[in-house]
Amino acid sequence: MPLTPTDDIVAPASRSGVGVGAFNVVQLEHAEAIVGGAEAVGLPVILQISENTVRHHGALAPIGLASLAIARAARVPVAVHLDHAESVDLVHEAVELGFTSVMFDASKLPFEQNLAATREVTDHCRARGVWVEAELGEVGGKDGAHTPGVRTDPQEARDFVAATGVDALAVAVGSSHAMVTRDAVLDFALITRLDEAAGVPLVLHGSSGVADAALARAVDAGITKVNVSTHLNKEFTRVVRTCLEAHPDVVDPRAYLGPARDVVAEAVAHLLKVLRGGHG
Repeated sequence: MPLTPTDDIVAPASRSGVGVGAFNVVQLEHAEAIVGGAEAVGLPVILQISENTVRHHGALAPIGLASLAIARAARVPVAVHLDHAESVDLVHEAVELGFTSVMFDASKLPFEQNLAATREVTDHCRARGVWVEAELGEVGGKDGAHTPGVRTDPQEARDFVAATGVDALAVAVGSSHAMVTRDAVLDFALITRLDEAAGVPLVLHGSSGVADAALARAVDAGITKVNVSTHLNKEFTRVVRTCLEAHPDVVDPRAYLGPARDVVAEAVAHLLKVLRGGHG
């Protein structure tokens, strides 16, 4: 399958009431594992590269172009998405490289400033056929809009989408970034109200902290795009640690990166099926 526009994956899922998995790429093995997991179950998937990962690598192009190449060679539809970009320049670079969507995160700004900055990014991307996700929610602490206790207001969501023209909205409904336990408590009634108010697909960030049953229920309530990062990293690291403890003399990274990649592929395949619920 060729590299697929993000809207061609998200829009049909939204109409059908099923979820789409969006998984963060930290290194090449992540991208390979995510696509491998999607191919194993025959479902579309979104590869995401965050601004934090760009800083880790020192540039967007190497990891971005590698992810795009893996997407173009996939046997299922794969989109490539820039995640949590606060830099407008980075958004522009992703668009030039061929990313199919961007998530512009101005959620740390007051509502009116967030709106204005997001509108400019949306105008730039829309003119180039690139799908745009934004985030709305009161800021609190390291986790931004996803700090426990912080929630997105449905009326603000309606006004924000109308004023910015974004294609999808990340909302704060009880999840939190970087959770290593899967016990987040989501506000499903709020998800439904936001779905009715926003009029665009909703995105759940911090989904690593949400159990399978709650993820399925969140999709039923109105979430479409589900972002997962820490859960995959936890599985990846667990396998690497186990391999190195069992074989302390190993010096070839392939000996432990390979098994870790396989486990991440299995986790992706499982989550993609969870997000589809009873749908094929």
